[in-house]
Amino acid sequence: MSKSLVTDIFEGIKKQDRTCLAQGISLVESKNPEHKKVASELISLIIPLTGKSKRIGISGTPGVGKSTFLENYGMYLIRKGHKIAVLAIDPTSQKTGGSILGDKTRMSELSASDNAFIRPSPNGPTLGGIAAKTREAMLLCEAYGFDYVFIETVGVGQSEISVSHLVDMFILLMQPGSGDELQGIKRGILEVSHLVIVNKSDGDFEKISEMARHDYQRSIEILQAQSEWKTQVLRASSLNKTGFDEIYKCTEDYFLTFDSAIRDEQLSFWVRELLIEKFQTDLTSLNIEQSLTDISKGKINLISFIEETYKKITHDKN
Repeated sequence: MSKSLVTDIFEGIKKQDRTCLAQGISLVESKNPEHKKVASELISLIIPLTGKSKRIGISGTPGVGKSTFLENYGMYLIRKGHKIAVLAIDPTSQKTGGSILGDKTRMSELSASDNAFIRPSPNGPTLGGIAAKTREAMLLCEAYGFDYVFIETVGVGQSEISVSHLVDMFILLMQPGSGDELQGIKRGILEVSHLVIVNKSDGDFEKISEMARHDYQRSIEILQAQSEWKTQVLRASSLNKTGFDEIYKCTEDYFLTFDSAIRDEQLSFWVRELLIEKFQTDLTSLNIEQSLTDISKGKINLISFIEETYKKITHDKN
């Protein structure tokens, strides 16, 4: 892959060419060793253009309506003059390795807008409700010039907290009428949420949604430490397109108090993840089958083997 292609993609992203943006994301997601090297060059080029977008993570239990909410709220933001990108992380097909759900088909109106970009990506073996290269894809979207970059995670679980390390604001969607309102919600998720939205607050759920909102608000007051930002619990209906004004105001208020030090924490998390990825790549290249046999037979001490392998990875390349 030629260096001129990297330059063409970079220049295209600066000119807001959607095809070049899609090509750039495909490049950073590729597992081809040659593509990885070129992708690294592309990321180096676009770094100076990043940092101006509002990074928002969206999570919630399966069936809560994350995609429907994002489509309707996304169109609301576009009508206000904003440009948005959605990085939708889908469960991975065990056969093809691709996205199972394909959020582009579930956000038909939003994906047709010239002011929106939707990219579904399979999460693969990566935990945390995100894909392995979500951070790089987000940076490419920022370089393109989107005002908001949303990361829609796979679903709620303890590992979902990982996405909070990549974004400025973490939004949790919940639905009323599911029995125990906190069932299936890990304590850590509520602790890191900056905004909780009781979605589907319409129809038969209209009355109980206010009760759910009140319960979540009390839980947050107990779980979250005292800070300048007070997490709110709001109600919304994607069906009736209500509650969006309050959500928008809450989001804008949050970014007025935004501490730029959070971006340093995001960078620290990214660096650690890249180092772990590098070690995993080096481990894959090692032939340890015979050593495993010797360990199982007691011929090699396990701890000594780990230490020697670590030394091999870190020192043999010098």
